[in-house]
Amino acid sequence: MLLSPERSTLVVVDVQERLAPAVHEAGRVVRNAGILLDSAGALGIPVLASEQYPRGLGVTVPTLRERLPADAVFEKIHFACTGEPGFAQRLDTFGRDQIVVCGMEAHVCVLQTVLGLRAMGRTVYLVADAVSSRAPANVELAIARMRANGVEIVSTEMVVFEWLQRAGTPAFKTLSTLIK
Repeated sequence: MLLSPERSTLVVVDVQERLAPAVHEAGRVVRNAGILLDSAGALGIPVLASEQYPRGLGVTVPTLRERLPADAVFEKIHFACTGEPGFAQRLDTFGRDQIVVCGMEAHVCVLQTVLGLRAMGRTVYLVADAVSSRAPANVELAIARMRANGVEIVSTEMVVFEWLQRAGTPAFKTLSTLIK
């Protein structure tokens, strides 16, 4: 099923200052999460961003934090966002059934969040080029497990162009410059 900007919510999981330096290809994750955030902002797609124990792992990296709506960020201590009290209610307020997920670490917080969202009956799209872990092998295992559990595996460009739906719009002109 194609992504729809009217049905989508973007969830950015734990892209944090003290975690990112230890994560394989963290720069790629941050860059692609930024493209997703810019696209969501331009198209009016709601965003939530988690921070796992920020006193220990720091807050969301500055280049992403500055792109987030003020009320988008929430702290958590559960690995799965879905385990955190209030998360499901916040998600429900958007009234959207397609959840696009990116972040760190693929085999822990991202995996557990995605499986929790599937258990809630949501259609989940994992942005494979916007997730990572400390060890690449853990990313591969996590993606395989998510795919086996009915998660759609997509790329940043797939998400952006599906959200855009067509060329020739002001949003297309703005967002297509992000994809180079």
